[in-house]
Amino acid sequence: MSDFHDTMDQLTFARENRERIHAVENSFGPSGRPLDKPDRILMGEGHLMKQGRRKLEQKAFFLFNDILVYGSMVLNGRWHKKQKIIPLEDLQLEDVEDGLGLRNQWLIRTPRKSFFVSASTYEEKRAWIDHIEHCRAGLLRGSSCQPGSAFAVSWIPDRAAYKCMRCFGKFTPTRRRHHCRKCGFLVCNACSKTRAVIGHIHATKKLRVCRICHTRNAEGEKSRLSGDSTGKNSSEEDDAASSSGEEGDEETMQDYTASSWVDSRMGTWGQIGTNIFQGPTLPRTSPE
Repeated sequence: MSDFHDTMDQLTFARENRERIHAVENSFGPSGRPLDKPDRILMGEGHLMKQGRRKLEQKAFFLFNDILVYGSMVLNGRWHKKQKIIPLEDLQLEDVEDGLGLRNQWLIRTPRKSFFVSASTYEEKRAWIDHIEHCRAGLLRGSSCQPGSAFAVSWIPDRAAYKCMRCFGKFTPTRRRHHCRKCGFLVCNACSKTRAVIGHIHATKKLRVCRICHTRNAEGEKSRLSGDSTGKNSSEEDDAASSSGEEGDEETMQDYTASSWVDSRMGTWGQIGTNIFQGPTLPRTSPE
């Protein structure tokens, strides 16, 4: 009888998990990429503040056992757009101390883009970090995935500098801000006229770099050609967007709702908690 109940619990969980994944998939509309696949589990979801180029924006985040998905919210969070998908093996987290304008924050690094996010409470922050790290560790342990080794820098927000960080000329309506894709500094156009391929961001596309990084790239290329470097590139983020870091649409803060997670003991969907999914009666989080 116990085996029968365990089987029924697994079937019920699998059905409810599939329904939840389809709901997330449908919320992005026809522009979103399919999310349902065998052995994929929706571990948790919630709203986090993401540091964009110009301002903080509230985003919807969805953690699966193999990917992290996020996007912009429309119609009070009922629908989403600008879907971004990050494979967990290409993700690295870094805890960050509270700043003047951003509390409970941490840094999400990927090969193509790195950005700061913050939660409404310290408990939410810890829940997100713990769940992401647990899922990533399980994925790397139970599959042939290799962790990323090169990550994009986080960009300096526009409001953080009023002068070019290379020539120190003051930004004006005609001397506009630009970001070096290599170091993340705010620079003027005159100091960032050169373009270079940054392998872990894009394998072939030439991106804006400042004059200092261009010089360093040239020196590094000479060393590589002489045999001092392997020149190996890491895998890229599973995301069609470029590493521009720019978010064009204006968004307003939505009402706060606590994140939801899979309950590790019951196999049900619950509110915020630090219980990590590892129940033996539920489907595996990654293939053995």
